Amino acid sequence: MNKIRGLVLGFIVWIIYKIISSTWRLKISEPPEMLQDLKLKKGLILAHFHGDEIALISLTKRYKIATMTSTSKDGEIMNTTLHLLGAKTSRGSSTRGGIGALKGLIRLCKEGLSASFAVDGPKGPLHEVKAGVFEFSRVTRANIYACGVNCDRAWNFPKSWNKTYFPKPFARLNIVWLGPTLAINKDLDPRSPDLAKALRIQLFDARRNAGNFIADMVSQS
Repeated sequence: MNKIRGLVLGFIVWIIYKIISSTWRLKISEPPEMLQDLKLKKGLILAHFHGDEIALISLTKRYKIATMTSTSKDGEIMNTTLHLLGAKTSRGSSTRGGIGALKGLIRLCKEGLSASFAVDGPKGPLHEVKAGVFEFSRVTRANIYACGVNCDRAWNFPKSWNKTYFPKPFARLNIVWLGPTLAINKDLDPRSPDLAKALRIQLFDARRNAGNFIADMVSQS
Protein backbone atom coordinates (compact mmCIF):
# COMPACT_ATOMS: atom_id res chain seq x y z
CA MET A 1 0.00 0.00 0.00
CA ASN A 2 2.81 2.46 0.88
CA LYS A 3 4.46 1.68 -2.44
CA ILE A 4 1.30 2.50 -4.41
CA ARG A 5 0.70 5.63 -2.33
CA GLY A 6 4.28 6.74 -2.93
CA LEU A 7 4.00 6.20 -6.67
CA VAL A 8 0.73 8.13 -6.98
CA LEU A 9 1.71 11.05 -4.75
CA GLY A 10 5.23 11.11 -6.20
CA PHE A 11 3.76 11.44 -9.70
CA ILE A 12 1.55 14.32 -8.57
CA VAL A 13 4.49 16.08 -6.90
CA TRP A 14 6.56 15.59 -10.07
CA ILE A 15 3.85 17.19 -12.24
CA ILE A 16 3.57 20.21 -9.93
CA TYR A 17 7.35 20.56 -9.64
CA LYS A 18 7.89 20.30 -13.41
CA ILE A 19 5.28 22.98 -14.12
CA ILE A 20 6.61 25.45 -11.54
CA SER A 21 10.33 24.82 -12.09
CA SER A 22 9.93 25.30 -15.86
CA THR A 23 9.18 28.98 -15.17
CA TRP A 24 12.27 29.62 -13.04
CA ARG A 25 14.93 31.95 -14.44
CA LEU A 26 18.18 30.18 -13.65
CA LYS A 27 21.75 31.43 -13.73
CA ILE A 28 24.52 28.97 -12.90
CA SER A 29 28.16 29.79 -12.17
CA GLU A 30 30.62 26.87 -12.27
CA PRO A 31 34.40 26.90 -11.72
CA PRO A 32 36.63 25.60 -14.57
CA GLU A 33 37.58 22.49 -12.57
CA MET A 34 33.94 21.53 -12.25
CA LEU A 35 33.32 21.99 -15.95
CA GLN A 36 36.35 19.80 -16.67
CA ASP A 37 35.12 17.07 -14.31
CA LEU A 38 31.73 17.15 -16.02
CA LYS A 39 33.35 16.95 -19.44
CA LEU A 40 35.35 13.91 -18.34
CA LYS A 41 32.20 12.39 -16.82
CA LYS A 42 33.79 12.11 -13.41
CA GLY A 43 31.67 11.66 -10.32
CA LEU A 44 31.28 14.85 -8.30
CA ILE A 45 30.14 15.64 -4.79
CA LEU A 46 27.58 18.44 -4.83
CA ALA A 47 27.84 19.83 -1.30
CA HIS A 48 25.02 22.03 -0.02
CA PHE A 49 23.19 22.97 3.14
CA HIS A 50 19.81 21.54 4.02
CA GLY A 51 17.00 23.71 2.69
CA ASP A 52 18.40 24.12 -0.84
CA GLU A 53 17.28 20.68 -2.09
CA ILE A 54 14.08 21.79 -3.82
CA ALA A 55 15.93 24.33 -5.94
CA LEU A 56 18.82 22.00 -6.74
CA ILE A 57 16.84 18.99 -7.95
CA SER A 58 15.89 21.08 -10.98
CA LEU A 59 19.49 20.44 -12.10
CA THR A 60 19.16 16.66 -11.97
CA LYS A 61 19.77 16.08 -15.66
CA ARG A 62 22.58 18.64 -15.92
CA TYR A 63 24.64 16.95 -13.21
CA LYS A 64 23.27 13.39 -13.41
CA ILE A 65 22.41 13.57 -9.74
CA ALA A 66 22.35 10.60 -7.39
CA THR A 67 21.25 10.81 -3.78
CA MET A 68 19.97 8.82 -0.82
CA THR A 69 16.28 8.64 0.02
CA SER A 70 14.72 7.20 3.15
CA THR A 71 12.53 4.12 3.29
CA SER A 72 9.74 6.05 5.05
CA LYS A 73 6.36 6.96 3.53
CA ASP A 74 7.61 10.44 2.64
CA GLY A 75 10.82 8.89 1.32
CA GLU A 76 8.77 6.77 -1.07
CA ILE A 77 7.17 9.93 -2.49
CA MET A 78 10.54 11.64 -2.87
CA ASN A 79 12.07 8.53 -4.42
CA THR A 80 9.35 8.41 -7.08
CA THR A 81 9.65 12.14 -7.80
CA LEU A 82 13.43 11.99 -8.16
CA HIS A 83 13.28 9.01 -10.51
CA LEU A 84 10.76 10.82 -12.71
CA LEU A 85 13.14 13.79 -12.80
CA GLY A 86 15.92 11.49 -13.98
CA ALA A 87 17.89 11.02 -10.76
CA LYS A 88 19.29 7.79 -9.36
CA THR A 89 18.64 6.95 -5.72
CA SER A 90 19.97 4.65 -3.04
CA ARG A 91 17.44 3.81 -0.33
CA GLY A 92 18.08 3.96 3.39
CA SER A 93 18.17 6.26 6.41
CA SER A 94 20.18 6.96 9.52
CA THR A 95 18.01 4.46 11.42
CA ARG A 96 17.34 1.78 8.83
CA GLY A 97 19.44 0.57 5.92
CA GLY A 98 21.85 3.49 6.14
CA ILE A 99 25.04 1.53 5.48
CA GLY A 100 23.58 -0.18 2.43
CA ALA A 101 22.29 3.13 1.10
CA LEU A 102 25.69 4.74 1.53
CA LYS A 103 27.39 1.88 -0.28
CA GLY A 104 24.90 2.27 -3.10
CA LEU A 105 25.60 5.99 -3.38
CA ILE A 106 29.35 5.34 -3.41
CA ARG A 107 28.87 2.91 -6.29
CA LEU A 108 26.79 5.42 -8.26
CA CYS A 109 29.38 8.17 -7.73
CA LYS A 110 32.19 5.89 -8.90
CA GLU A 111 30.12 5.20 -12.02
CA GLY A 112 30.27 8.91 -12.87
CA LEU A 113 27.12 10.32 -11.28
CA SER A 114 27.15 13.41 -9.06
CA ALA A 115 26.32 12.71 -5.43
CA SER A 116 24.07 15.34 -3.88
CA PHE A 117 25.22 15.75 -0.28
CA ALA A 118 23.52 17.82 2.42
CA VAL A 119 26.59 18.37 4.58
CA ASP A 120 24.66 19.31 7.74
CA GLY A 121 22.60 16.10 7.75
CA PRO A 122 20.89 14.00 8.50
CA LYS A 123 19.28 16.02 11.29
CA GLY A 124 21.48 19.05 11.83
CA PRO A 125 22.43 21.30 13.46
CA LEU A 126 21.72 23.47 10.46
CA HIS A 127 24.83 24.81 8.66
CA GLU A 128 27.23 22.66 10.70
CA VAL A 129 29.38 20.58 8.33
CA LYS A 130 29.66 16.93 9.34
CA ALA A 131 32.55 14.58 8.54
CA GLY A 132 30.47 12.35 6.26
CA VAL A 133 31.11 14.37 3.11
CA PHE A 134 34.88 14.06 3.58
CA GLU A 135 34.67 10.33 4.27
CA PHE A 136 32.67 9.99 1.07
CA SER A 137 35.23 12.00 -0.91
CA ARG A 138 38.11 9.93 0.48
CA VAL A 139 36.45 6.68 -0.60
CA THR A 140 35.25 7.83 -4.03
CA ARG A 141 38.16 10.18 -4.86
CA ALA A 142 35.50 12.63 -6.05
CA ASN A 143 36.01 16.39 -5.84
CA ILE A 144 33.76 18.37 -3.50
CA TYR A 145 32.07 21.47 -4.90
CA ALA A 146 30.28 23.90 -2.57
CA CYS A 147 26.93 25.31 -3.59
CA GLY A 148 25.25 28.59 -2.81
CA VAL A 149 21.66 29.34 -3.84
CA ASN A 150 19.79 32.60 -3.81
CA CYS A 151 16.12 32.95 -4.71
CA ASP A 152 14.25 36.24 -5.00
CA ARG A 153 10.81 34.82 -4.18
CA ALA A 154 9.80 31.61 -2.47
CA TRP A 155 7.35 29.88 -0.18
CA ASN A 156 9.19 29.44 3.10
CA PHE A 157 8.64 26.83 5.78
CA PRO A 158 10.19 28.46 8.87
CA LYS A 159 8.92 25.82 11.30
CA SER A 160 10.95 23.08 9.60
CA TRP A 161 14.35 22.54 11.23
CA ASN A 162 16.12 22.86 7.88
CA LYS A 163 14.34 26.13 6.92
CA THR A 164 13.45 24.70 3.53
CA TYR A 165 11.81 26.80 0.81
CA PHE A 166 10.10 26.32 -2.55
CA PRO A 167 10.85 28.92 -5.25
CA LYS A 168 7.69 30.53 -6.57
CA PRO A 169 6.72 30.60 -10.26
CA PHE A 170 9.00 32.86 -12.32
CA ALA A 171 11.50 33.18 -9.47
CA ARG A 172 15.04 34.30 -10.22
CA LEU A 173 17.51 31.70 -8.99
CA ASN A 174 21.25 32.05 -9.01
CA ILE A 175 23.30 28.96 -8.23
CA VAL A 176 27.00 29.42 -7.58
CA TRP A 177 29.51 26.59 -7.23
CA LEU A 178 32.93 27.03 -5.65
CA GLY A 179 35.76 24.58 -5.33
CA PRO A 180 37.04 22.06 -5.37
CA THR A 181 37.76 22.13 -1.64
CA LEU A 182 40.93 20.78 -0.07
CA ALA A 183 42.02 17.58 -1.75
CA ILE A 184 40.90 14.56 0.25
CA ASN A 185 43.29 11.62 0.42
CA LYS A 186 44.06 8.72 2.70
CA ASP A 187 46.53 10.81 4.72
CA LEU A 188 43.95 13.44 5.75
CA ASP A 189 41.65 12.91 8.69
CA PRO A 190 38.04 13.32 7.44
CA ARG A 191 37.02 14.35 10.96
CA SER A 192 39.44 17.28 11.02
CA PRO A 193 37.73 20.48 12.25
CA ASP A 194 39.86 22.41 9.76
CA LEU A 195 38.27 20.57 6.82
CA ALA A 196 34.78 21.22 8.15
CA LYS A 197 35.58 24.89 8.74
CA ALA A 198 37.04 25.34 5.24
CA LEU A 199 33.98 23.82 3.55
CA ARG A 200 31.57 25.79 5.74
CA ILE A 201 33.30 29.05 4.80
CA GLN A 202 33.20 28.07 1.14
CA LEU A 203 29.48 27.26 1.32
CA PHE A 204 28.70 30.65 2.85
CA ASP A 205 30.96 32.37 0.29
CA ALA A 206 29.03 30.65 -2.50
CA ARG A 207 25.73 31.73 -0.96
CA ARG A 208 26.94 35.32 -0.61
CA ASN A 209 28.13 35.36 -4.23
CA ALA A 210 24.75 34.03 -5.36
CA GLY A 211 23.01 36.78 -3.40
CA ASN A 212 25.21 39.47 -4.91
CA PHE A 213 24.41 38.22 -8.38
CA ILE A 214 20.68 38.29 -7.72
CA ALA A 215 21.01 41.88 -6.47
CA ASP A 216 22.81 42.82 -9.71
CA MET A 217 20.09 41.16 -11.83
CA VAL A 218 17.32 43.03 -10.01
CA SER A 219 19.08 46.40 -10.28
CA GLN A 220 19.56 45.92 -14.02
CA SER A 221 15.99 44.78 -14.76
